[in-house]
Amino acid sequence: MIEDDEDIRAETVFALGELGFDAEGFGDAPSFYKAFAVQPCDIAVVDIGLPGESGLAVVSHLRAVQRRLGLVLVTARGELEDRLLGLREGADAYLVKPVNMLELAETLNAVGRRLTVAPQGNAATLPAAPADWRLLEGDWILGDPEGRQMALTTSERAFLACLFGQRGTAASRDDLIRALGGDVFDFDEHRIDAIASRLRRKAAKLGMRLPLHSVRGTGYVLAI
Repeated sequence: MIEDDEDIRAETVFALGELGFDAEGFGDAPSFYKAFAVQPCDIAVVDIGLPGESGLAVVSHLRAVQRRLGLVLVTARGELEDRLLGLREGADAYLVKPVNMLELAETLNAVGRRLTVAPQGNAATLPAAPADWRLLEGDWILGDPEGRQMALTTSERAFLACLFGQRGTAASRDDLIRALGGDVFDFDEHRIDAIASRLRRKAAKLGMRLPLHSVRGTGYVLAI
């Protein structure tokens, strides 16, 4: 956990330890990076308002260098725009302070389950899609028919894996929520749209014509 408030950091690390997690706290990004280089963690819990390098910058950097890493933002900033920005930068989850420790624990468990669906180095678990759209390297890379490739975040990977699994038919929002490890009765559906929007933007920057379409009243479909 990267949190500059010493009391919050100590209380959270202690509570997570009591709940069965092997947790360690850091007061700023440099101290975390130093420890991470020696012993990488599975999931990083990051406060946005850090001294020096902001939490958003930390998440963006970590996502760029380590796809197989869970990233959870914990912050006092609760506006929708802040949430969407955090998810666009690569966070798997966004929690607003004050955070209930049981909620944080369940969030970490959900992110952890998604990370262990297909261990790194295994072949893609889903069949290649028609027209050579495919998921590569344990589903962490999206490839198009022209050979271009796009790295995926944990949430993007889960989103696309669900769509690939539907074989060209529409996936409902409930299906996508479950694929993201969420609860259909308590999930911010804006997150689904944010992931779809981010995928389209990333693909466009790479020259990939991603056939991702929304289906009114249902969800999303990969028209492949």
